[in-house]
Amino acid sequence: MSKASDMVRTEVTRLSPYNSGLTIAEVMQRYAPARIAKLGSNENPLGPSPTLATMMQASAEIFRLYPDPAGRELRQAIAAKYEFGEDQVILGNGSEDLLSVISRAVLRPGDAVVTLYPSFPLHEDYATLMGASVRRVTVNDDLTVNVDALIEAVRERPRMLLFSNPMNPVGSWLSAGDLSEVLDAAGDETLIVVDEAYAEYAEGGDYASSLRYLRKGDRPWIVLRTFSKAFGLAGLRIGFGIVGDPELRALLDRVRTPFNANGMAQAAALAALADEKHLARVVALAMAERTRVESFLRNMGLDVAPSRGNFLFFNCRQNASAFAEGLLREGVIVKPWKQQDFDSYVRVSIGSPAENDHFMAALSRLL
Repeated sequence: MSKASDMVRTEVTRLSPYNSGLTIAEVMQRYAPARIAKLGSNENPLGPSPTLATMMQASAEIFRLYPDPAGRELRQAIAAKYEFGEDQVILGNGSEDLLSVISRAVLRPGDAVVTLYPSFPLHEDYATLMGASVRRVTVNDDLTVNVDALIEAVRERPRMLLFSNPMNPVGSWLSAGDLSEVLDAAGDETLIVVDEAYAEYAEGGDYASSLRYLRKGDRPWIVLRTFSKAFGLAGLRIGFGIVGDPELRALLDRVRTPFNANGMAQAAALAALADEKHLARVVALAMAERTRVESFLRNMGLDVAPSRGNFLFFNCRQNASAFAEGLLREGVIVKPWKQQDFDSYVRVSIGSPAENDHFMAALSRLL
């Protein structure tokens, strides 16, 4: 028989397996710690809005019937909240799904994609899969965004500009002024895609959503958001995009699978979107705990990136995978970063106060 690698496109063999992180069950099976703090996937420790408990018991019909393929009710609610047209909103099986949809719809072999680095791996993987080349703009030595280098790369007129703001995994962000300069540098031939998965945690101060700037222009753009993080619906897989041009959104709709947003996810997202008080509690807790954990890491003499997400990125000064394994033995799950030049860095999610205490005690013992 032919080798499996002969059966797939060359681009597939260039991809690295996605580091999705360990589950609680895996760690329990491996080390059987007394308790586990799962701080590897940036999940919300308070969970979703309490109103979802009632919704889950409301009707079995949501399981039996196919969902609305257009997600009209949810799209209308999103459009109203962010003040865009319903015809500008597209739903996805998480925002990761929409990254795939956009890449498949837009990128051609040989196209250039500019992104920040270190990156959310799927920002690069989908581009690679479509035969595009990726130009990485690496962060500065202090782990802030290298704005000048990003502007220079954008002025070379790539097919796509794709980055997260705040950055994942680093947590750094573009200030309002820097963001405006970067977006202004893009030409009409460049599709601007800004992944704002952590925007709810970042609002305020010198951070500004790109929606504020992009809504004024007529260049091609898409802003991605998710219900997985601050809204606490990671297990249901639901995200959305706001697209500057309704015609572009309609064309992207042809690429996504018809039922990519399941019925339970749509209903849960509607409930989560309406509970603004719960969202405010989630963000307030994350900000307070982020400050506390960051101070601890710095007091331990570790280099920590500035962050506007619900996570911190720090240099453990050794192989991150081995370091993370040591924490696993203590019942703490973090994510060791594995991209080139950053394999001594660890991303730790901001959990509940008890989970963060567990992490800090375990790290103290490990160091």
